[in-house]
Order: sequence, then structure tokens, then C-alpha cells
Amino acid sequence: MSASSRFAQQKRVPLKGSTRQLFDSSRAGEFSSRAVDEEQITVSVLLTPKEPIDPTKRLTREQFAERHCADTKAEETLRAFAEEYGLRVEAPKERGRRTMQISGSRAAMEKAFAVTLQTREAGGVRFRLREGEIMLPEELAPHVVAVLGLDNRPQAKPHFRVATPRAGNVSYTPVQVGQLYGFPASATASGQTIALLELGGGYRETDITTYFKSLGLPAPSVTAVSVDKGTNSPGDASGADGEVMLDIEVSAAIGVGAKIVVYFAPNTDQGFIDAITTAVHDSTHKPSVLSISWGGPESSWTQQAVTALDQACQAAASVGVTITVACGDNGSTDGVSGGGNHVDFPASSPHVLACGGTKLVATGDTITSETVWNELSLNEGATGGGVSTLFTLPSWQANSGVPTPTTKSGGRGVPDVAGDADPSTGYTIRVDGETTTIGGTSAVAPLWAGLIALANAGNKKDAGFVNAVLYSASPSPFRDITSGNNGAFHAEPGWDACSGLGSPRGAAIVSALAAVAPQRG
Repeated sequence: MSASSRFAQQKRVPLKGSTRQLFDSSRAGEFSSRAVDEEQITVSVLLTPKEPIDPTKRLTREQFAERHCADTKAEETLRAFAEEYGLRVEAPKERGRRTMQISGSRAAMEKAFAVTLQTREAGGVRFRLREGEIMLPEELAPHVVAVLGLDNRPQAKPHFRVATPRAGNVSYTPVQVGQLYGFPASATASGQTIALLELGGGYRETDITTYFKSLGLPAPSVTAVSVDKGTNSPGDASGADGEVMLDIEVSAAIGVGAKIVVYFAPNTDQGFIDAITTAVHDSTHKPSVLSISWGGPESSWTQQAVTALDQACQAAASVGVTITVACGDNGSTDGVSGGGNHVDFPASSPHVLACGGTKLVATGDTITSETVWNELSLNEGATGGGVSTLFTLPSWQANSGVPTPTTKSGGRGVPDVAGDADPSTGYTIRVDGETTTIGGTSAVAPLWAGLIALANAGNKKDAGFVNAVLYSASPSPFRDITSGNNGAFHAEPGWDACSGLGSPRGAAIVSALAAVAPQRG
């Protein structure tokens, strides 16, 4: 066998979990940040780790990279494969990401990965699509977890809802919500960095300055980081800009003094996963919390993407980064046509803190009512929640009374925690020069991210993966939500599949997280 045909002559095997379903054109216009199909394509190849990841063992980013980077043989094999097919290879600065980017022509990509790429147009946007499996040479296949980017259809939706003007609606600033939940008065998150993941839209510095001046708070330091050519691109107040500004304004108003770093990526599975790995392993900004307000039903993801993203969340747990994730705004169906119960991913990952939503009513500085957010009768959304079909029941959730899963592989209950999300009791936010009221579980993820940043600063250590501590804390640091439903699931004492453990008693949460004792190895 000649060196030039080493891989061409090998048997091809399917990449596990790479099967792509038919394109759903109804999702095409959903906040896509990828447009025309380019002649040159860049894919991200996630390689297997040198050692299996143990998310319970706390490591520094440097230690993680040393132990869990890609095996040298895997990198060498991939480079040889790429060279044979005329593709260029670029390795990331952060070795812990285990992601090699391969670039080349469409024809070369089709030949290298044994796929047929199509161009489709829907919603005025062109997409590059593939269907079926990715086929790899049998020598390379054992080293590859995922190949992402051959298909650039939109992957996720932001989980925010703009309030419809209606008699009886109220709105709160994030500061007021924090006060109602008893967040530590006068506490700051100085020294912390909160990461935000965005798959479209952008922010304007003038809006940030004006907004925080109105709150009587110093404007936060906000830095944009480009991932896979994603950029800070404000311009649509009713679109993804609303998500970006909600995340920045809520997280920074709660986590006063924290630096905010926004990772902008294309709305594709490749962009989503590359943004998480970039943030988690960022040795420059070193975030301790990552807030994610985007997602999609578990059924909308390929298994290779689920595996790759969950491995990124495992890495976050290992290096001490807490990930808070919105669990969706479409009730127990998660918006899946045909009905049935579904949960959102990545909220369903057992390595993140899944955030559900409530309707919060207060008089002065006292909460008078808090129920599960459900405005489905008005076509204005409801909190996501239910039972995963992909992830088994975690040990820390074993005594929570999670409903029986519908699949043998499932069992993880969603959400873990809750907070104000109903747009009729939503957050006062400034977007593109206008003040509006926004809700959705997208508001709850940055709310919890800000609270955890406060806890990290106050406790003088990064909490990292918090679920086990929060589920076992006694007395409970939560306001138990016992009224309401999200469709199929009803609130009840203790954990439930629409409000999780409940909404936060802020000071008690900070005290509970002080019990986290990171063991570095």
C-alpha cells in the first residue's frame, strides 16, 4: 500500500451516532447565523481523550489538558488522513479541547468522509446539508468522537419570550429579583468571570452603559470572543439581540463586579460545541461559570453531537466551571410536533444545572405568590421539564422521585432549579436602544450564573459542579414551588419535573455551596 493511498484502500465504517435525519425546513429561519454555502469548508473533529474523563476529580486547566488531551497517535493518524485527501489541519491552542479543525473544498470533504453534501434554501437562507452516516477509514474511526460542520443547518433556539402588553403584567429589574430571592445584600462577584454562549445577535456598549446607569450600578467589563467566525452582530431587537442583552444584563446585575465574556458562534452543532469547549478551556479569561440559554429537543440532535457536548460539560465539571442551562419555553412537549413529552438538550445533560421557570408575584420586597410558569393557554409559553430519554438517572437525583423514563437509556429529571421566567412577571431589559420586558427560562440561567459567581467570590473558591451539593443540602436552600404545571408534570412538595428543587433562597444557596470542597488531583 502506498502512503498516498493508505486510507483510500481501507474499509469504511460508520462513525457512531453520526446519522443525520431529513432537513426540517420549518426550523430554517430560527436565528441562524450561518448564511451562504462557502466553497471552503471547515469541520471540527473531536478526538478521543488520552484518559477517560472523571468529572468528579477537580483538575486545573493545565492538569486536564495533560491528562485528557488527544492521544498523540490519534492526532498523527488524523493529520495523515487529512493530508491524503488534500485537507489542511489546525490544532487549537487549548489542548484540552481535543478538537482539530480540518479545512478544504467541498469535493475533498465529500470524498474524505464519504458523504454527499447538498445545498438547500429555506426561510431565505442557504444551508449545507448531509443525510445518513459519516463513513471513516477503519484505522481512523476508533480515534474520533465526532465530525461536526459538514452540515450547517440551524441547531438551537434561544429560550426567551418578549412580554405581550396586557393588563396585570408586572416587570422587575434583575436587582429586584435578586432582592426578592434574598441574594446577599452588598455582595459582589469581583474576581469572577461569567461566560455567556450566544449563537447569533449581539450587544451595543451604549445600551450596557445606559442600562447599568439606570440601575445605579457600574457597567460591567464585557468582552466578545469569536468562535468559528461568529461575531458580535447586533441588529435585530426582536431576534437574537434580545437573548444576548438579557444574558448580559441579568448575569452582570446579579453578579456585580464580575467580568462578562461572550462567546459568539454560528448556530450549528459545530458552533455550539466549539463555543462550550472554547469557554471551558479558555486559559486567558478563565471563566468560573458558563450560562447557556440556547437548546433544542433531545430528538433534534445527532448522537455524536450529544456525546461531544456532554463530554465538554464533563470537562467543565472537572476544571471547576459551573454550567447553567435554560430548559426550554414550550412546556412538557418542548415544542415537538406530534405531542408526547420531551426535554431540551443540553439542559438534560447530567453535568449541568438545568434551569426551569416560575411566575413570581410580589408586593414591595415580599414574594406573595410563586407558581410554575405556564401561559400555554395564551400561546405565551411554559417552562420545560420532564425526563430525559438519553441520560440515565444520576446518583444525586436517585431519591427525588423522578418519573419513570420512557426509554431504558433515559431517567435524568429536568429541571434542577427554577426562577422567575414568566414574561408577564418578566425582567426589564434594554435592547437596541429600547426598554422592554423579557422572560423565558433564558432569564433563569444567567440569574443562577450570577448567584453562583457571588457564591464563588464570597466562599473564595469556585463551586464547579453543584448538583450533588444542592440536592443533598439540609435544610433545603430552596423555595419549594408546589402549585402549577407545565402540561404533563405538576408541582408538588420537593423536586418535580417542572420546577425542580425550587427557586433560590440566595444567602442559603451561598452557604450550601461553601460545603463544596474541591479535591484536586
